[in-house]
Amino acid sequence: MHVKSFDGHSPSYNNSVYIDDTAVVIGDVNLGDDVSVWPLTVIRGDIHTITIGDRSNIQDGSVLHVTHASSFNPNGFPLTIGSDVTIGHKVTLHGCTIGNHCLIGMGSIIMDGAVVNDRVLVGAGSIVPPGRELESGYLYVGSPVKRVRLINDQEDAFLGYSAKNYVRLKNKYINEEQP
Repeated sequence: MHVKSFDGHSPSYNNSVYIDDTAVVIGDVNLGDDVSVWPLTVIRGDIHTITIGDRSNIQDGSVLHVTHASSFNPNGFPLTIGSDVTIGHKVTLHGCTIGNHCLIGMGSIIMDGAVVNDRVLVGAGSIVPPGRELESGYLYVGSPVKRVRLINDQEDAFLGYSAKNYVRLKNKYINEEQP
């Protein structure tokens, strides 16, 4: 595991967090309880803050970064991920906000200033353009992303299931790695 300080900021997390040995977590990064960070993930809080809520999971090969403050964007864009969120394999999140109980499908890209509100499914391979806001309770797909329909009861239940399943899985990894 590569957890590194940068510019006076160190990642913050507790013993309930699983960070794979091949993941990299740098700088001003705050990981909530029961977060899991899977192989080959990069979480780089070098120029702004990254916050990941309780029971969220960041799957293999994902890249999480932020936007610095400048004359073009005086406040920059932090990256904020709520609780009970599943970030699929090879997702890129850049200076955006993800609400609670969301699933971001494999290979999706969510750009600066975008907001994904609570209880949203973003389909695999979707692109959320800068500044776009996704309304709660819907499935979005495409490039650029388009609202398709309300999520159904089964999909809504899966949002909670996915987060709980990844907590169980990371606990197995933690238990197997202890001597």
